[in-house]
Amino acid sequence: MHSFRELAEIFAERFTKAHFPASPATLYEPAEYFLGIGGKRIRPVMCLMGNELFDDIHPDAYHAATAIELFHNFTLIHDDIMDAAPLRRGMETLHKKYGDNTALLAGDVMLIQAYEYINKIDSSYQKHILSLFNKTAREVCEGQQLDMDFEKQEHVGLDQYINMITLKTSVLLAASLKIGSVIGGASEGNRNHLYEFGKNLGIAFQVQDDYLDAFGDPDKFGKDVGGDIRQNKKTFLLLHALEVCSPQHKQELQYLITTNPDDKVERVLSIFKSCNVDEWANRLKEKYLATALQHLDDIAVMSSRKKPLLELSEFLIQREH
Repeated sequence: MHSFRELAEIFAERFTKAHFPASPATLYEPAEYFLGIGGKRIRPVMCLMGNELFDDIHPDAYHAATAIELFHNFTLIHDDIMDAAPLRRGMETLHKKYGDNTALLAGDVMLIQAYEYINKIDSSYQKHILSLFNKTAREVCEGQQLDMDFEKQEHVGLDQYINMITLKTSVLLAASLKIGSVIGGASEGNRNHLYEFGKNLGIAFQVQDDYLDAFGDPDKFGKDVGGDIRQNKKTFLLLHALEVCSPQHKQELQYLITTNPDDKVERVLSIFKSCNVDEWANRLKEKYLATALQHLDDIAVMSSRKKPLLELSEFLIQREH
């Protein structure tokens, strides 16, 4: 059994090879540039972990993991265009460096190349994996659209937000694990438990991300806190505060959302604390994490094989808050 870190190193070494032909360089060099920006490669490594939970890693798992990582990068390129983002991981975004049109085409060809890797998978389970990959890709697009819709909506319910996060973020984590488990020969029941583990872990991770943006230590978090507040993002914290706070606080929150005073972040955080939003967010995170770990526990394999996935949970979800 490999740890997440070991598998990440193995996958990174394989993934650094060129994925595209040399010509036309005006299309493929930008695509390779974006892949070179890097990242944690969490999703493809989860695919490998899903395989290794049940059996030794099969070469097809690397094809599937590569397809997943190419698809993920395709979504990031398009997200950056939609957000007009200038930087990703401290590097110029693709559209900023090469222009919107080239960025769109580079994203498109990345998605096409993902299908080329799925095409290499053994035919005995290729159809099942392709069906899950397509369902997940469609859901990620739906989640992104809902996220954009919510920016224009005055009221968004917590259930709506959780559904959006599930589609936009969690289903790809869940599907990555499940695709690996299909290649590993898992039973349908075990595959489904693994999918639910990934989905709930993803939601817990997003609750934590929202929490850290508001209440995290900037030195540990790696960026200034309050970014979501400044951008008026509808997060778990804001939606819950609007539901539970006093009429006076709700009125002040709505005023702060529509204006941008210099002390906006401090005032919003003060309201959050008075409504105990920080404590609520930690309880919600623990709830989804507990659900995830229960599904992992229910998978019918030796507990020692689950250790890398438990370590991944601990890596993704901090327990210090």
